[in-house]
Amino acid sequence: MIEHIILTFLFLLRLSTPTQGSALTTAIAANERLCFYADVDKAGEKIGFYFAVQSGGSFDIDFDVKDPNEKVLLDGERERQGDYVFTANTVGEYSFCFENDMSTLTEKLIDFDIMVESEPRREAPAKAGQISEHTSALEESIFRLNGMLMNIKRTQKHFHTRDNRGFSIVQSTQNRLFWYAIFESLAIIGMAIFQVYVLQTFFTKTGRRYKV
Repeated sequence: MIEHIILTFLFLLRLSTPTQGSALTTAIAANERLCFYADVDKAGEKIGFYFAVQSGGSFDIDFDVKDPNEKVLLDGERERQGDYVFTANTVGEYSFCFENDMSTLTEKLIDFDIMVESEPRREAPAKAGQISEHTSALEESIFRLNGMLMNIKRTQKHFHTRDNRGFSIVQSTQNRLFWYAIFESLAIIGMAIFQVYVLQTFFTKTGRRYKV
């Protein structure tokens, strides 16, 4: 019975969706446009595209996704993050571009995934009734677990993004407080020197006035 379940599981793994993906983190300088590419071998494949701005400015970025014919499939301005899935109807190279044109000095750090996966194709068992009784229940459980794992993955990405943004905000606040403290100290020192100079000048002029 156990061997039968294992064979069923291996059979379903052979039917599982082949996936090609990449999880990357990249920095985009001010006024820079950076593009990444993914190849689609056959029409009808699913493309998953996720991105999130981890640090820099207001945590926003411009982006666009184009098919091999340069047709814009997705685009957005000043987006903080996005999670999209669409069908590739054209075979060829798809471009995923980020543009940091709104910033003149600030660099943006972006975490993104590009995933290309084929539609699942279910084949009939080799012999009628061989694993048909167990296939449906086990297959349903596997797809349910796959959905739960995807939800957990998205939740992890969400918390990862929040953690990076929080760290970036704290770091930026610390830098501002540091330079504010430096400026305040210099201002106090300058004011003290100015007051000493004014008092010294005042008494010197007053002393000259009473000398004769």
